[in-house]
This record gives sequence, C-alpha cells and structure tokens, in this order.
Amino acid sequence: MHIADITMFYAPASGGVRTYLDAKHRRLSIKPGIRHSLLIPGAYFSEQDGVYTVPAPALPFGKGYRFPLRLAPWRNVLQDLQPDLIEVGDPYLTAWAALDARRQLDVPVIGFYHSDLPLLVSNRMGNWVTTNVEAYVSKLYGNFDRVLAPSQVMADKLIGLGVKNVFVQPLGVDLQTFNPTARDSGLRAELGIDENTHLLIFAGRGSKEKNLPVLLDCMKRLGRRYHLLLVGSSMPAVVPDNVTVIDEFCPAAQVARLMASADALLHAGDQETFGLVVLEAMASGIPVVAVAAGAFQEIITDQCGLLCPPNNPLAMANAVRELFSSGSVVLGKQARCHVERHYSWDTVVDSLLGHYHAVLDSHWPLTANG
Repeated sequence: MHIADITMFYAPASGGVRTYLDAKHRRLSIKPGIRHSLLIPGAYFSEQDGVYTVPAPALPFGKGYRFPLRLAPWRNVLQDLQPDLIEVGDPYLTAWAALDARRQLDVPVIGFYHSDLPLLVSNRMGNWVTTNVEAYVSKLYGNFDRVLAPSQVMADKLIGLGVKNVFVQPLGVDLQTFNPTARDSGLRAELGIDENTHLLIFAGRGSKEKNLPVLLDCMKRLGRRYHLLLVGSSMPAVVPDNVTVIDEFCPAAQVARLMASADALLHAGDQETFGLVVLEAMASGIPVVAVAAGAFQEIITDQCGLLCPPNNPLAMANAVRELFSSGSVVLGKQARCHVERHYSWDTVVDSLLGHYHAVLDSHWPLTANG
C-alpha cells in the first residue's frame, strides 16, 4: 500500500500538522508492505527518504511557510508517484490538486480537517465572511472519500455543515521526547525562583486565539508564589514580574526539558481543534489547567488536571490554587499514564491504517474481497 500525504502546512517552525506528519512518516516507513510519500512546499523540487518538496513562493513574514499558487506541479508529482491513497492536510490549493489527481489515478482521497477554517478567517477578517467560508469548507470536504477530524468538536462542526463520512481521529504525542526523565532541576535557578515557587508553563505561538492576556491577568492574581514561563514565537513583550518569556521557536527537545521541569501547564486558548501541547505536558508528567472549551474537554480528564470557564482570569487563578492544594504530583503521574494508554503515535498510526484499509476496501470491493 502506497500512501501519499500532501499539505502546505509544513515549515521549519510549524506546529501540530508537521508533528503529525513527521511521526506518521517515521512509523509508516518501517512497516512492511507500506510506502509513504510526503509532498510539502519548498524552494525547488527535491526528494529525500520519501519526502518530496514542490516549488512554492514563500509567504512574506510567514516564518518559513510557503503558499502554493500553481496546481499542476502538485498534481503531476502525485501522478508520477501513483499512490493507492492520498491524504490532504490543508484546505487550500494542494487539496484541489489531490482531487484533480484522483480523476486520473482513480484512487480515494481522505481529507484531514486540522484547522477550523471559518473560525480562523472570522478571527482575522470578521464574521461577514463566515457564511462564504463555511460554504467553501462544505464543498471541498464533501468531495473526499472520508474526512478525519482530530476531535469530536471539530467533527460536529463538519457534520453541521453537511459533510458526510466524518470520523474522529485524535493525534498523538512522542512519549520518548516528552517524558518526566527530561526534568532539569537547574531550571529554577536559571529563572531566579526558589524551590517553593510553583512553576507554570505555556508553550506555543503567541497568536490571538491563545488568549495570552488571560494568562497574564491570572498571574497577577496568583502573585509571587507562582511563576509562569511563556515559550514560543510572538510572545508579549510586557509581562508581570512573575512571568518569564522565551520569545522564539524552540525545538521539541528543548520544550520537553522545560515542560518536565515545570509543575503544570496553563492554557487559556478557547478555540483549540485538538491541543497537542496539552498532550506533551501530560506526557512530561505534569497536570494541566485549561479552559472548558474546544477540544480540551475531550482530552483533559479530572485525573489529569482541571478545567475552568473561558476568558476568566479569576477562575483560572482559583483553578491553579486548587490544583496545587489537591496534589499536582499525583495528577501529573496519572496524566502520563493516560497518554501512554490512549495517545501514543503507534496507536494513532494503527488507527489511521484502519481508516485507509476501510476506504480502499470500499473503493475497490472486488479486489479487496478477491
């Protein structure tokens, strides 16, 4: 079985989609009888270990992202590769290239709905475009043989737009990289805080939907016995005294060290389609305080952390205090066990293969049965 993934959501500092594709590529490449090709944007055509770069112009101020403008190069690479199945990882030109290639190749195409496009667009342009974007999503994803969504909340949005054949497929976490053994007892000294200070962390992009002002207000209310470490690009420059900022994209190993060295993850984002950073924190052996919104209600159980109302710094501060009064260390150990059971990448890839076989069996029923 030859599977081809195609996406423009792949850049040096990109997040969840690249993490998913890299983890999937590593595991599929060692499975017998399976070939995996990955098509991503680049400055020029190239191929290395099954990863194909297709020329696409760089986005100005896009931090390494490229935006394909020509459909033909992507379609042509797919036609040359002759995959048995194509998975699409974004809702833009590459998706239409995959559908175009399907007409020549007669192979099924799966769409993975990683991002809530109507919500992203309305956040940046206003609600006046929402109806048109929803119609676009409905049309595009209605063309796929099967649609995967990382959470039930995302699946429900697609179903509400009339999309059929929607299945929930959670993402996973690298249990070797994100591990309690990455803890560094020297981090507190680096930050200038003592052993009695509760160290909180948030890692990710400092984009609007992460609601970082809520975190900063929460920290003002918590005071000196608590310290927050903000890690990632586009972080705020002006923060309370009990907040430290690392304003740059950090490699996974560095984030893992910081995660395992903290006492809990703090997350105020209320629009998360999945929340990979939450799994990374739990895998690192620390509990989570997040808002009861988006996909968080599906992946954060009361054995792994606490949820609080969205956009409410006082409620978040109270939840943090409750977390540490009720035994954060025990919750952290339980969080690690939870992700080991449910969110290893091996489990995710096996589930994906189930989707692929089901789609291929329905596409070629006579071949599958004979």
